[in-house]
Amino acid sequence: MQPTDLAPAANRIICPECGNDEDFIEVAENVVITTLYTQNKDGSFTLQEDDSQVLGAIKLLCAQCEADISQFHGRFAEMLF
Repeated sequence: MQPTDLAPAANRIICPECGNDEDFIEVAENVVITTLYTQNKDGSFTLQEDDSQVLGAIKLLCAQCEADISQFHGRFAEMLF
């Protein structure tokens, strides 16, 4: 049996508008990004650390038809590795 012969996982997110089940966009509103840089002797900069805070809503969109599928965001977040 080849990997392509396997049935799709039952827990895959599928866009109810267009059927896309591969590409999705996560949009965070009102984000604060804080980045610490050190300036090198030659004038260039090196990133030391960065942090982000999401202060607004987070949406999940279908990358094919741009439908708002935020109802699946919880499942999406659980499956990020």
